[in-house]
Amino acid sequence: FRRVANCYFLMISILSTTPISPVNPVTNVVPLTLVLLVSLIKEAFEDWKRFQNDMVINNTLIDVLQDEKWVAVPWKKLQVGDIIRSFFRDACHNRLIIGPALTSVKQDGFFPADLLFLASTNADGVCYVETANLDGETNLKIRKALERTWDYLTPEKAAEFKGEVQCEQPNNSLYTFTGNLMFQKQTLPLSPNQILLRGCSLRNTEYIVGAVVFTGHETKVMMNSMNVPSKRSTLERKLDKLILALFGTLFMMCLIGAIGSGIFINRKYYYLGLDKGVAAEFNPSNRFVVAALTFFTLITLYSTIIPISLYVSIEMIKFIQSTQFINKDLHMYHAETNTPALARTSNLNEELGQVEYIFSDKTGTLTRNLMEFFKCSIGGEVYGSGVTEIEQGGAQRNGIKVQELRKSTTAIQEKGFNFDDHRLMRGAWRNEPNSDSCKANSWFFLRRTPTMIYVRESHVEKMGKIQDVAYEILNVLEFNSTRKRQSVVCRYPNGRLVLYCKGADTVIYERLAVGNDDLKKVTRAHLEQFGSAGLRTLCLAYRDLSPETYESWNEKFIQAKSSLRDRETKLDEVAELIEKDLILIGS
Repeated sequence: FRRVANCYFLMISILSTTPISPVNPVTNVVPLTLVLLVSLIKEAFEDWKRFQNDMVINNTLIDVLQDEKWVAVPWKKLQVGDIIRSFFRDACHNRLIIGPALTSVKQDGFFPADLLFLASTNADGVCYVETANLDGETNLKIRKALERTWDYLTPEKAAEFKGEVQCEQPNNSLYTFTGNLMFQKQTLPLSPNQILLRGCSLRNTEYIVGAVVFTGHETKVMMNSMNVPSKRSTLERKLDKLILALFGTLFMMCLIGAIGSGIFINRKYYYLGLDKGVAAEFNPSNRFVVAALTFFTLITLYSTIIPISLYVSIEMIKFIQSTQFINKDLHMYHAETNTPALARTSNLNEELGQVEYIFSDKTGTLTRNLMEFFKCSIGGEVYGSGVTEIEQGGAQRNGIKVQELRKSTTAIQEKGFNFDDHRLMRGAWRNEPNSDSCKANSWFFLRRTPTMIYVRESHVEKMGKIQDVAYEILNVLEFNSTRKRQSVVCRYPNGRLVLYCKGADTVIYERLAVGNDDLKKVTRAHLEQFGSAGLRTLCLAYRDLSPETYESWNEKFIQAKSSLRDRETKLDEVAELIEKDLILIGS
């Protein structure tokens, strides 16, 4: 009875059962019952479909390690006690003892709980997840297991895993996690990179092994689910206003009729049959009673001014729209994932036509989260000969015909790589300011792991000898919206320690060392040029570190990373100590 019309028809049905009603009560009670019954059946059907979806999810099988073998267990039976044993919990943090029962998730599978990522079939201990069910983003995100747990992939090896997780209380923050893994008498800090949230799906990875940290209503996705009230569409709210207006019209009609009845009650016309007896509603001695009784009589008589079949018609139209039109609309079918549209409720169909504004940011929403490396500026020299759509459009408006340079067949064709420059890709170095240096070395990125970068180097001065050189990644200072930058500390094969930092130009420039003003000015001009072409820009800088400086800073970094309280704040403070006096590389 959230609807004004249902309350109105209930009142009419009650009035029709009184002696003053000129109509049979069946004519009002039965239609109201049918209206409520149709609404009940529709809501029950949609609730049943949602219940079936819940049952499908709850009965989805997941591989759980039991007695050194994988056993299929339904999600609904997956409990924290099955995988870990609750040892201690207080107001500050949880303390969880992880036993031999672990979880295995296969490719394209959804995680049944919040998991601690232990191992992956990928050699570098990473996996790729899609978080579309959490934040709507379809671009894949990388999650990295701790290097100490990479080996716990097979059932036999995973059965030997024993550890203790100290972490924060369950909360609804999707992008933060603070905890430590007590493993083999060592304290290993945990970050969101080691946590796989329920609702995410595994991509481009055969399977992963993880330990359940939170299940059920303690998972982050469930804690973000609020008990929202039943939503009402714009059409329903407008109908309520129209019905109130019609009821006001009905009220005035009945009021005028009641007043007229009280005034003209002395007129004893033959067709009133007053000679057979005077009823209360026709007794001239009490005009007020006559007017009041006539008012309610007229309300029941004129009640059809508001059609009781209105909502039934709308309910049926919405139901057919959702089941026969939306769910079978080929224009809303996503062929890549074989996913048709699915209307979970028909109450809000018309809201699709009421959208007036679409808010979108520039972080990839308009480009389907497909970022491509297009141009760069290194040492004051611009590389990359591609032409963006914005540049083409501007040239056409100025009457200049611009054709985008075709990539040669030898250019690298990789997802996210749209870079081409004849000087780099085809070795045309004649016009370079330092052609001898460019000819001397050809470096190619080979592969990487979470802790190592491998570069294939070809040295001309060494008779063209090719060797794979490994660069060790010692520390990673993660990007966040406050820092607007990301840094890594690398160790070269010769022991050289270098901090590389990339980020927004405003952030990098304010951390540059004094001097080298010419390069800063040229790079700033290149940044404006890239921005005018519609490209997103970053700056790159570096800093050489002495072993003493690095060791002193690394101790503070480890302490901040292992902290259970205010970890993010402490990490930002430690990063500020080393991300300074940078030397600009380019953009």
